[in-house]
This record gives sequence, structure tokens and C-alpha cells, in this order.
Amino acid sequence: MTDPAKTQKSVLRAELRAKRDVFVSAMTPGEREAAEASLGSLAADTLESAHVVAGYIGLGSEISCMAILARAAANGAATALAHVDGRDRPMRFLRWFPGDPLDRGWFNLLQPPADSPELFPDLILTPLLGFDSQFMRIGQGAGFYDRVFAANRTARRLGVAWSVQAVQKIPCDPWDQPLDMVCTERKLLHQGF
Repeated sequence: MTDPAKTQKSVLRAELRAKRDVFVSAMTPGEREAAEASLGSLAADTLESAHVVAGYIGLGSEISCMAILARAAANGAATALAHVDGRDRPMRFLRWFPGDPLDRGWFNLLQPPADSPELFPDLILTPLLGFDSQFMRIGQGAGFYDRVFAANRTARRLGVAWSVQAVQKIPCDPWDQPLDMVCTERKLLHQGF
């Protein structure tokens, strides 16, 4: 029997990937890089109190959080990147400083070498496909970030997305975890935007 909620999320993911791809492909040369570079300034106030900031390496048309990580490192925070060993293994955040080498890991993801020290972030930069005004997010569907959020309830959650990824309502399952804020190329959003 087909699960209607799972089907609804699958359809929404496909629509949001296509919308994001079209948005990014319409950018003029240099526009994407400039927009991504602005994220460090937009998130500056959020970074002030962060001691350990974890991010990710974006794929395809996913917005890059590298400017935020660079700003965090310049502020003296330790920085880390997501590291995944497999779908059924917990995601960890391993020490990484902007410019350090990366390895290809599970699902061909770029990530720090497996022997890098594990860090426990107080600010998690979170990729997503879509978000709503209640800061619920829809990701790729593997549940890595929801599991991390459930295990670390004290870390702040900063979604990083293109502005076109905002939607009216994200369909939620009981295990879905909300974000605290979202940073787009336009501004830093707080709940109820």
C-alpha cells in the first residue's frame, strides 16, 4: 500500500529540486558566487556567540555555506563538516578548516577524512530543499539532520537556502525537526517571516 505522506514529500522534493535548478541556472556569470559570498555578512550576528559551527559541502544547485564557515573561522570558532559513512550510520561533524583537503565518501559526498576529530557544534548550518514560515524543512529524505537535531537539542539550527525555496507549508512527520532560522541570499529570516 502506498503511503500518501511519503508520496506527497517525494513529489514536493522533485518540484523543489527543479525550481532550485531553474533559479540557479538563470543567474548571470558571477551572480551565484556573489550571492553565496553575501551569506557570511547576513549570518554575522548569529555567528557571534557560536563556538563550533558545522556545515556541509553543497551539491549541484544547492547553496554553498562556505562563506558562513569562513566567517565563523575568522571569528575564532572551530569549524566542521558533515561526514556520512552510510545511510544507516549516524552523521558526524568532523573538524575541517576552510581550505583543508576533502575525501569522497558515501554517495560520493565531499567530506573531511574519516580520522578527523569529531566536534559537537552549537550551530548547525543545514541544507534543505524547502522551508516554510514555521521553519519546518524538507531535506533529501535520508533523515540525517533530523536524527542529529533529535540527539543534540541545544545546538541552534540555521537553514541555508535560496529564497525561492520558501513554500507555503511543508508536510511533516512526527520525527521532523524545525529550524531556528534560515539564511537566504536576501536576508536572515526568523520564524513567522
